[in-house]
Amino acid sequence: MARQPDDKAAAKFSSEDSALVRELALLLDETSLTEIEIERAGLRLRVARNVSVAATMPMQMTTAPAAALPAASAAPAATGPDLSKHPGAVSSPMVGTAYWSPEPGAKPFIEVGSKVSVGQTLLIIEAMKTMNQIPSPRAGTVTQILVEDGQPVEYGEPLVIIE
Repeated sequence: MARQPDDKAAAKFSSEDSALVRELALLLDETSLTEIEIERAGLRLRVARNVSVAATMPMQMTTAPAAALPAASAAPAATGPDLSKHPGAVSSPMVGTAYWSPEPGAKPFIEVGSKVSVGQTLLIIEAMKTMNQIPSPRAGTVTQILVEDGQPVEYGEPLVIIE
């Protein structure tokens, strides 16, 4: 007998309601929301993502690397100097994905040994589905390209060395 109210609620759930659930799920994806709840005509509907895994990841990342931090910081020091402090370093103005050429298979904007002028495009950083050209802040010769094609980059990360 206790199942009757649930069965009646299930019987009231129509294909129109199914479409509403799908629409709300798409809205979650488009807006990066974690939960939507609506009430309409006696029907209360809540659509949510499982965010418990994502919520626990930062806690693991903050505790585990603390023990490995000295070893991790010693490795880059052994490979060479901090290139972000190099006077010819061009750093990333944003977080995104770096690309060497305007489209896949096209000739790269620059190569090691290329002579560049002020304002010349060095590479592109894709951020939020927008391609942002990174101009050269100075004239000179490209001595190093510090990122791979298609590599994610952080704000302030050195991209290219121009001397």
